[in-house]
Amino acid sequence: MLFLYFKKMKRCFKIKLLILLLFIFLYDSAAYAISEIRPSILAGTWYPADKNELLEMINKFLASAHIPVIKGKIKAIIVPHAGYVYSGSVAAYAFKAIKGKMYKRVVMIGPCHRSFFYGVSVNLQKGYKTPLGIVPVDIEFAKKLIQESDQIRYVPMAHACEHCLEIQLPFLQVVLKKGFKLVPILMGEQDIYTCKKLADAILRLLKNDKEPTLILASSDLSHYHSYKEAVHMDRILIQHVKQIDPDGLNTDTINGICEACGKGAIMTALFIAQRLGVKKALLLKYANSGDVTGDHSRVLGYMSAVLST
Repeated sequence: MLFLYFKKMKRCFKIKLLILLLFIFLYDSAAYAISEIRPSILAGTWYPADKNELLEMINKFLASAHIPVIKGKIKAIIVPHAGYVYSGSVAAYAFKAIKGKMYKRVVMIGPCHRSFFYGVSVNLQKGYKTPLGIVPVDIEFAKKLIQESDQIRYVPMAHACEHCLEIQLPFLQVVLKKGFKLVPILMGEQDIYTCKKLADAILRLLKNDKEPTLILASSDLSHYHSYKEAVHMDRILIQHVKQIDPDGLNTDTINGICEACGKGAIMTALFIAQRLGVKKALLLKYANSGDVTGDHSRVLGYMSAVLST
């Protein structure tokens, strides 16, 4: 009787496991079938939903951003990803630096705030929609990138509700000439090993690729410290960026000396920059949320930087 009981229990377990696997399969399939074009999840909240209002806001930010002449080719930019009323004026500096450039591809890298997964996810949806239109995804490059490493795959739900990449798109649509495509990358893990693997994979593809490509790292800096403490921590991180020092940045973020929610995106951009002949990393603008709201008790740090040859 005991044998029959355990046999029955084993059979029930197998049935439950099959049901669970079927649910996961259907869940993933539904995620893939959500939409070929990713709809905006930020329009009307993080930035204006009205096209004209959005253009007016971005153009005002760009007009107010005064940047020096940047010699050499800009290979990468680092920009914040808060709502436009908070960090749009800071992001505008880096976007103004690439205005009118002929990039055909923008590899966007950011942290995943709302989903946990191992490694890195590259979005394979065909495009992203904003009030300014649809930006196509470079599906061919994205698929090749996934094949480059077992750390890289497509996790559909990671991209469905993440803000850090979409927030950059209206700026890109305004400043870049038409015809560019995206490679949207979210990092589930931001350890130095994952950053190096991702950087290596991107560089292998770029080695034999003639398309002018921009690397965009999306990250805010310190989170919820006092104004004075935030400025101190952010200066340390910015110094690592200026020195193109991803290893030092990694060590100091691990030890809590400085912070960045997208530290992996920044480190990956720095690793790529090192091997693309980048010689200069220029801070164009630094501010934090306290400069906007006047509340200096708990602030978020923002930087705008360019990396050029």
